[in-house]
Amino acid sequence: MAPSRAFSSTSRSLIPMQNVNTYFSKASYTGRRDFSRNLSGKSGGGVDLAENIKTNPTIFGKILRKEIPADVVYEDDRCLAFRDINPAAPTHILIIPKKLIPKLSEAEEEDEAVLGHLLLTAQKIAKSEGLDEGFRTVINTDKHGCQTVFHLHVHLIGGKQLGWPPG
Repeated sequence: MAPSRAFSSTSRSLIPMQNVNTYFSKASYTGRRDFSRNLSGKSGGGVDLAENIKTNPTIFGKILRKEIPADVVYEDDRCLAFRDINPAAPTHILIIPKKLIPKLSEAEEEDEAVLGHLLLTAQKIAKSEGLDEGFRTVINTDKHGCQTVFHLHVHLIGGKQLGWPPG
């Protein structure tokens, strides 16, 4: 297992704003069956994690491949976290698994460890960001959940008093 490394930068620009709709289009989602379902090697389909990242058609796949810059705040062998380009609060970080899971409703039993890892990573990042007075974690799923990128991701939101109920 690779050691965790955390760093931050002051750049908040990820992609030109005129390209956001292209990157966030649901049309780029081709279905989870094309991708690896097993972090620890080959899935039944014979696709490993490196191949999964290589073939991921989403904007997050492009970020994982370093084709698009991101203001990365945390990375380890299972996930990557970076600042949202359209923050809903002073701190708004997206935490993505390196394995493509299109949406929470398509997660499988074998994804349990990576899903738990995403939440523990959110906790670590919240602490490093100084969110001592609280924060919110959100996973949007599908159309009614307002999911715009079909690669599961956890929003870590904080740095101000958040309203309730959300949405």
